[in-house]
Amino acid sequence: MRPPPHVATSPSAAYHAGSSRRRPRHRGGIGSGMTMTVSFCRVAALVSLLAAGAATALLTFSLPSSPGVSTTRRTDFAGALPVANETPPLPHLSAPATPPPAPLLPPPAVRPRKREPSYWRMAPEVALRYAKKEIRNAEPVVDDPDLYAPLFKNVSQFKRSYELMERILKVYIYQDGRRPIFHTPPLSGIYASEGWFMKLLKESRRHVVADAGKAHLFYLPYSSQQLRLTLYQADSHNLRPLAAYLRNFVRGLANKYPFWNRTRGADHFLVACHDWGPYTTAAHRDLRKNAIKALCNADSSEGIFTPGKDVSLPETTIRNPRRPLRYVGGLPVSRRSILAFFAGNVHGRVRPVLLRHWGDGQDDEMRVYSLLPNRVSRRMNYIQHMKNSRFCLCPMGYEVNSPRIVEAFYYECVPVIIADNFVLPLSEVLDWSAFSVVVAEKDIPDLKKILQGISPRRYVAMHSCVKRLQRHFLWHARPIKYDLFHMILHSIWLSRVNQVELEG
Repeated sequence: MRPPPHVATSPSAAYHAGSSRRRPRHRGGIGSGMTMTVSFCRVAALVSLLAAGAATALLTFSLPSSPGVSTTRRTDFAGALPVANETPPLPHLSAPATPPPAPLLPPPAVRPRKREPSYWRMAPEVALRYAKKEIRNAEPVVDDPDLYAPLFKNVSQFKRSYELMERILKVYIYQDGRRPIFHTPPLSGIYASEGWFMKLLKESRRHVVADAGKAHLFYLPYSSQQLRLTLYQADSHNLRPLAAYLRNFVRGLANKYPFWNRTRGADHFLVACHDWGPYTTAAHRDLRKNAIKALCNADSSEGIFTPGKDVSLPETTIRNPRRPLRYVGGLPVSRRSILAFFAGNVHGRVRPVLLRHWGDGQDDEMRVYSLLPNRVSRRMNYIQHMKNSRFCLCPMGYEVNSPRIVEAFYYECVPVIIADNFVLPLSEVLDWSAFSVVVAEKDIPDLKKILQGISPRRYVAMHSCVKRLQRHFLWHARPIKYDLFHMILHSIWLSRVNQVELEG
């Protein structure tokens, strides 16, 4: 077989390779002459191949090295320059000058993966201190398809904190407590947040631990809604029996276990969504001052909710526990013809003022009702109004919190929050200025002017943020990354991490 044209071989090897097929010998005459002619032709062809190979070597040697030229090099470990390993070309041969090929782009730099320690071997306090240091020194997030940076105050610290929560956090759930006040989560209605959180945490294999010695947090699994339904005497306006019941429960835990007394409750937490949730903690000083309280009624003016330690819990309305995501979604900006919408009971200090200025059809762009009239609801029901409105008004009722805020996210409507002293949900990580409008109670008369003053470009950006934020406020029967269950748990975890003191 003839060697390929780019392989240089010796004449003798090429001759034997070419003469492996033996032909009949002819003595003398024309046949002998033909044999000699063929042999000389083969030798000439082999010389041509040698010349081509030498020219190729000369060309490779003469061209300057570049990223696009592939050569075999050896490197002197003493630091000498790399030396080409090719055989020098023959001096009498030359190759036509050709431009070097375009240089290739260097491969992207790969950041070495940071080695994570064995968290399960760490004592709880050591792991918390490590997490606090890591969060402070979080590396910038370049691009993460699961996180939209404008939604967060610091997306890099949030991501690192969330990663550490997934790897470190262990929660011990007390099995004490009498049903239905304890261990009986309500999964429907406007106070369903406390029930869904309890249900999903109890089902968590990642975070729940049976050995309390390994726990970073301790959960008091009570329901403020069940406490009210069980103990409150109708029309008594007396919440002291509810607070006394919870106080006695905590005292019992402190006498039975060593965990409460170690930190005076600083590593314990509760989740309560009823309006009376804060007041049920009032009878126990350490429960009120030290424990982490995740509360829907996050009023900073009453001296119970402590911003920076306690967590503002989103209030969600769940109409069907089997289908918690029903009706989620909205219309595009171009099909939202209503400027602002509200419909609800008129109670508290804010809603009567709102109705007085904008209610009862005073302005067709400001659809504000006490209860949605039948003549209106026949054409467009409550949910359809929210999906057709650019802004959804969320005034406080008796307390600062409102389920309409999360409803606005569900229906992709920008919420307008009217509640002084309200600590916005999950505000330790979320930047509410990106996807909501906060209006002071005294500015209700200028509400329409304020909303019309938001430019179309600004509104489109806010609406886009609402759509991206929606995933962080959804309950799932099986929790997924960055959903509402994990967002609440992360805020509680972050509160505990921030409590610890760094050494040195």
